[in-house]
Amino acid sequence: MSAMHKHHVPWFLWPFAMLWHVLATIVGLTGRLVAMILGLVFMGVGVIVSLTLIGAIVGIPMAVIGLLLFLKGIF
Repeated sequence: MSAMHKHHVPWFLWPFAMLWHVLATIVGLTGRLVAMILGLVFMGVGVIVSLTLIGAIVGIPMAVIGLLLFLKGIF
C-alpha cells in the first residue's frame, strides 16, 4: 500500500483528518522516538499551562495534540 492513497473523508471529519495527516508528516520527518518524546513534552507543557484558567484555552489543545503525537509515534 502506498502512503499516497486518497480516501474520501466526510466534511465534518476533515479537521481531524488534517490534524492526523500533519502528525503523520511530523512522525515521518522526525522518526518515531523523537515524535514520542515531543508528544510527551507537549502533554507535559499542556498540563502545566492549563493549570490557569486563561492557559486552559491553549493548554488543553496542546496536551491533546501531544497525546495524538505520542500515539502516532507508537502505532
